[in-house]
Amino acid sequence: MFQPLYVAATGLDAMQDEILDITNNLSNAKTVAFKKGRSDMESLFFVEKSFQDQLNFAMTGTATPPVNVEHGTGVRVAATPHDFTEGAFDTTSNPLDIAIKGDGFFIFKLPDGTNAYGRAGNLHLDNEGNLVDPNGHKLEPAIIIPEGTTSISIGRDGIVQVALNNESTFSEIGQINLARFTNPAGLKSLGQNIFQAAEASGEPLVGTAGDNGFGAINQFALEQSNVNVISEMMRMVMVQRVFDSVTKAVQSYEAMLTSVDRMKQ
Repeated sequence: MFQPLYVAATGLDAMQDEILDITNNLSNAKTVAFKKGRSDMESLFFVEKSFQDQLNFAMTGTATPPVNVEHGTGVRVAATPHDFTEGAFDTTSNPLDIAIKGDGFFIFKLPDGTNAYGRAGNLHLDNEGNLVDPNGHKLEPAIIIPEGTTSISIGRDGIVQVALNNESTFSEIGQINLARFTNPAGLKSLGQNIFQAAEASGEPLVGTAGDNGFGAINQFALEQSNVNVISEMMRMVMVQRVFDSVTKAVQSYEAMLTSVDRMKQ
């Protein structure tokens, strides 16, 4: 009797998860290189013997080749992948702002010694002169900007050069490597706009920007979020309508149960 309520509950739970996903996308519409997420749904099915099979067994005591019947028992969120399509680019005046034009991720070192990957190139210097992301994670390999640096040049291949004390000559101090994945959508989100390799993503392939399918690095540029605010708002309206429809169905079913209970009295 309560099967419809269970089905409705799975729908409300799935819609709630999707609304949270949309809200997260909208709140990061201005976050540098943010990649929007989505909720992939799948139907839940329960397989049972058909009524004809059950009736035949009850009457004859012999089982016939079963004709299994599937009926829906609700819906659930199967996966929440991120969309890694490239965002638009903005030009800046900060020499530590860099963006990847094409495939690839910057590599950052986490406090536990493992690597994380992200597209946000709004870098800055920590107290020791290391190039770090907005959350303080160092680039891997580490690049230290020496004291007295007055000019920084980052090439399309990731080579970092600096000029000291207003001199006109530059010297190379390191290179920014990039990583690629067979299936970026399989990366595990760690929050803070960074990701970790997972079984679904495959192991990272590390290389030089501009070579072997890696994108090029653009200095004085930042990749923007790939969230389309209008599309997300339209998606939210659709989800809210589905949520309201399921809620009304639950209320109608509850009223039916109340009427049946009164009839028994």
